[in-house]
Amino acid sequence: MQTLEDIDRRLLRLLQDDASLTAGQLAKAAGIAAASCWRRIERMERDGVIKGRSVEIDPKALGFAVEVSLRITLDKTQSNAFDSFIAEARKIPEVNEIQTFLGRVDVRLNILARDMAHYQEIYRTRILALPHLSDIEALMLVSNVKNSRGLPL
Repeated sequence: MQTLEDIDRRLLRLLQDDASLTAGQLAKAAGIAAASCWRRIERMERDGVIKGRSVEIDPKALGFAVEVSLRITLDKTQSNAFDSFIAEARKIPEVNEIQTFLGRVDVRLNILARDMAHYQEIYRTRILALPHLSDIEALMLVSNVKNSRGLPL
C-alpha cells in the first residue's frame, strides 16, 4: 500500500474530479507551487498510484442505448476454462467490461448494444458461442443511480 501525504490526496481528489487539469491548474487549486505539483504527479505515476488518465464517453451519445450485464457460471471441468473463455470474450467488441469472481458466479460481462435486436444478435451468435458456458443470467440496466469510479480520498 502506498503512503500518501495530505497534499498528494488533495491532488488525487482534484484529478478524479477533472483529469484534464494541467499541473499549473492543479497546483493553484491545491495551494502549492507548480514545480512541486509536477514532481508529486510524476512520482505518483512512477509509483503506480496514478495508472493513467482517460476520457469518459457517453455510450448513448454514440447510439448504444442498451446495456446488459451477464453473470456467467463456467463449466470448470477443464483446467483452462477461465483462460479460454476470457480470451474469446475479449474478442467481442461490444463487451466493454469483464470481471472474474470467487463464488457461484465466475465471470461478469458488460455488453453495450444499439438496441434489443442488436443485443439479441450479439447474445445468440457470439455470447452463446463462448467456450465452457454452464449458466448465464442477464440483467438489463434500467438506470444508473450512482456511478463513481473515484476513491474516497
